[in-house]
Amino acid sequence: MTSKFDNLSLDVIDEQLLALLRQDARLPVTRLARDLKLSRAAVYTRLERLQKRGPIEGYTVKFKPDYHRRMIRAHVMIKVLPKLSRATERQLAAMPALIALYTLSGEHDLIAMVEADDVAKLDALIDAIGALEGVEKTVSSILLSQKLQR
Repeated sequence: MTSKFDNLSLDVIDEQLLALLRQDARLPVTRLARDLKLSRAAVYTRLERLQKRGPIEGYTVKFKPDYHRRMIRAHVMIKVLPKLSRATERQLAAMPALIALYTLSGEHDLIAMVEADDVAKLDALIDAIGALEGVEKTVSSILLSQKLQR
């Protein structure tokens, strides 16, 4: 299966533009143009291309470290009954405390990244995941500290 992105090759300037946006997606186009030594029109053209056919799917909020320090995060590895995998994924996606969901190879099928503002809520959330129809087994790991995020 190919995607639109497969047909788009990124040059050095595209990579630099993506790196700047990764640091701050709200940088004004005038600042991007100045940093990349391009015209504003050239930056707009590149942004449009990267959004339509490239890797940019959207823009998001980057939280201050203090916000995450108050949240308790965990990775929940989930073994799912094969016939119920899609339904289980939909149930998980409906949980607001779930911040990411990935498929895995190996013993577990999914890994969910979840967060709560206290241990009791995190415990209830992990129990709720384990109680979903189609979930055979869960293994959880609480994240203690973040060393790096790009």
